[in-house]
Amino acid sequence: MPSKIEKKQAAAKLRKPPRDFSYTQNRELSWLRFDNRVLDEAFDETVPLFERLKFVSIFESNLDEFLMVRVGGLSDLAELKKQPVDNKSNMTASEQVDAVMAEMPGLLTRWESIFKSIEGKLDTLGVHRARIDSLTPEERTFVTRYFQAYVSPVISPLVIDPRHPFPNLRNGALYLACGLDGATDEESLLGLIEIPASMNRVVEIPSPTGTYSYILLEDVILACLDSCFGSYKPLDRALIRVTRNADIDPDGEGIEEEEDYRQHMKRILKKRLRLQPVVLAVSGSLEKATLKTIRKALELSRRSVFTCDIPLNLGYVFGIEGKIPEHLRNELLFTPFKPQPNPTIDMTRSIREQVLQHDKLLFYPYEAMNPFLDLVHEAAYDPECISLRITLYRVAKQSRLCESLIDAAENGKEVTVLMELRARFDEQNNIEWAERLEEAGCTVIYGSEGFKCHSKICQLTYREGMALTRLTLLGTGNFNEKTAKLYSDFMLMTAHPGIGEDANLFFRNLSLGNLRGDYRFLGVAPVGLKPLIMRGLDREIQRALAGEPARVFFKLNSLTDREVIDKIAEASCAGVRVDMIIRGISCLKPGVPGKTENVHVRSIVGRFLEHARVYAFGVDSDMIYLSSADMMTRNTEHRVEIAFPVLDPTCRALVHEYMGMQLRDNVKARSLTSDGTWVPVERAEGEKPFNSQEALLER
Repeated sequence: MPSKIEKKQAAAKLRKPPRDFSYTQNRELSWLRFDNRVLDEAFDETVPLFERLKFVSIFESNLDEFLMVRVGGLSDLAELKKQPVDNKSNMTASEQVDAVMAEMPGLLTRWESIFKSIEGKLDTLGVHRARIDSLTPEERTFVTRYFQAYVSPVISPLVIDPRHPFPNLRNGALYLACGLDGATDEESLLGLIEIPASMNRVVEIPSPTGTYSYILLEDVILACLDSCFGSYKPLDRALIRVTRNADIDPDGEGIEEEEDYRQHMKRILKKRLRLQPVVLAVSGSLEKATLKTIRKALELSRRSVFTCDIPLNLGYVFGIEGKIPEHLRNELLFTPFKPQPNPTIDMTRSIREQVLQHDKLLFYPYEAMNPFLDLVHEAAYDPECISLRITLYRVAKQSRLCESLIDAAENGKEVTVLMELRARFDEQNNIEWAERLEEAGCTVIYGSEGFKCHSKICQLTYREGMALTRLTLLGTGNFNEKTAKLYSDFMLMTAHPGIGEDANLFFRNLSLGNLRGDYRFLGVAPVGLKPLIMRGLDREIQRALAGEPARVFFKLNSLTDREVIDKIAEASCAGVRVDMIIRGISCLKPGVPGKTENVHVRSIVGRFLEHARVYAFGVDSDMIYLSSADMMTRNTEHRVEIAFPVLDPTCRALVHEYMGMQLRDNVKARSLTSDGTWVPVERAEGEKPFNSQEALLER
């Protein structure tokens, strides 16, 4: 006779079939493979040399954020007695952390080796980073004088002893660490110097005409370290950098009495700096005892310490781009480009009048953002414009858009801004803009508890006599002038009355904190977006089962939603062809026999960051949606997102054309295999190389 527990287990199996993991893979490991594809660009010798160095820096920056957010969060979950299990890989949180940490040494070795290779080639061309072990007498004199005049008065060397306990090392900050030999026979002590963030990290060194030489601020201090600790003698020396857990939920922290949400977010940002360390990076050589002291103070295991022999935090690379000698720029950098004007828009005429006549589709960065910016600026001074409403997630530090919103409010327009203060790592900038907008008279709201507002929507309302007209502007990416030059995104500008009514209802619901809504044209998460995707897939499944041609195309940043993945697998089994361009994470493995053999996944990583989201259903893509949302559970269920239809035939044809070009890419495209690895797309014999981003630049 089966026991009571066995009966319950059998009943549970009947109610809920076991997960099929044969065509899915772990999100974190898939992300690491994405960052490895970014690093591939640094190895690509067809990319200009200095641009390759920038990809090395981007790889490191991506990895930092991944460790702070994803590994930080998993480390918290790993402390639970009953750990949650990943529904794509059946791995516990601790197993996922173990798997990530096992991948790290190989990735970092690859990162370090290509940095050294590229920097060596730059050095021979005349872009030279000075190292303390190879300074010429003239350079050493310059460095010593610079240290004495500018650096020594600013730094605060600290000796760690019982009277001076180990300090809180700030997340991401650089520190110089060294073991110290005391004046007595006591055991060695630890010395620390924080590299001052208030100073320029890149110090230019006098160099021959036509070359550029520099030394990093931390190397200036290292070169003069013997004079920093008085009677104590440094025994070893290295740069260290702590990456802390940044996975803090602002809505999970109570708002204090008489504290508004903006003040609450300021407090949360300070708390983030003090969260538990995740990893320690070390550049240089430390004695075992010195490193052990630091590791114990940070409560880190040996596997969480990574050493290298190159600078930490390569963000400085972008700052020296402008210093490259003129005669080297063509060789070292991408050919400069200027976004082209949209051929359907006459910039000498009213943008408003043109959108009223026909929908307009902008495609950044290949086309300029100016039509959108000009339209909002035009509205700020248009006597017939009575209101402007917009959602903002990430905005530029110098934002022409926000200045136009301020102008509109000061001109008496009703301006409502939903400013998402929880946009990770952009919180401080958003707080500052929220304060400025509010001071100018804008109504600023901060979204709903537990649901970030990630949608990109703006609505301008005009009164013409007794009638109201609305222009609705919807994007796949941020209303951000800076990223519009680097990220590829779509923006639809439309006067369609049905979309306008939906947008009006959307803003009304946001103001009331209502996440539900009955929308005719828009798919709005967290309630209506996933059903829209499922309906589109079901339509194609029914077509395939009826013996009709059926196809689905998705362009995404990431795919992790298990329900969507299972529906895609169902579509594949029904005979639907599914083509996907996924830049980042794909938890679905294509080409698995009997599961996903009709699914084809590729990724494009190149000069521009692929950011647009496109959902297209039908062999001729007769139903096309653009969206702010990836097919990740966080987007489909836990954020406020919008998918919007492309109804105008001309705009729909443009999306179809652009995506067709990306599917033809055989230069930057990688194809995902059934075992979860990525391989370059193979060119057929006689097939010419086709780089979709370059082709779009040349249109």
